[in-house]
Amino acid sequence: MFTGIIETLGIIKQLQKDNDNLHITISSPLAHELKIDQSVAHNGVCLTVVAINDDQYTVTAIRETIEKTNLGEWKTGDIINLERAMKLGDRLDGHIVQGHVDQTGICKSIEEASGSWYYAFEYDSQFSNITIEKGSITVNGVSLTVVNSKANEFSVAIIPYTHEHTNFKTFVVGTKVNLEFDVVGKYVARLHALRN
Repeated sequence: MFTGIIETLGIIKQLQKDNDNLHITISSPLAHELKIDQSVAHNGVCLTVVAINDDQYTVTAIRETIEKTNLGEWKTGDIINLERAMKLGDRLDGHIVQGHVDQTGICKSIEEASGSWYYAFEYDSQFSNITIEKGSITVNGVSLTVVNSKANEFSVAIIPYTHEHTNFKTFVVGTKVNLEFDVVGKYVARLHALRN
């Protein structure tokens, strides 16, 4: 379980295919604090640490994860958002995030607004995921509040701190992002579908 509050950024150092799996080596200040078998969210994708070497560590993604996320587009040198699993008893500063990406979305526009930024994202509505105004959404692992919710599109407002300390600063129109929709909303939508 995660909160969507990004701890630090990592840099992809190596991508190695192994049959259908992808081994990803990341340089990060967190590496010294990690241990084998620990879960870390990478742009919102929960992956297990399988090796640690100085300031770098390696995780492995299986084919299903690669197909449902933007991992297949990662390149050496890319900057990714990192968050370790939450500790029981800590404050929940973001919202409940599982680290299970529902689908990807595409950045449709970026608008600067006197020191802040509005990012609009579009996603495929065939998966029946929804957003609501002032509800929670996770974009590349970042817990955010939805503004301007539409059928298959939403916007988020980014403050300067979030812009500087996440990979939002690298986004351009057309950037593919990982989306995890609010878990409570998913349960409500599922119950509603079962009753109809």
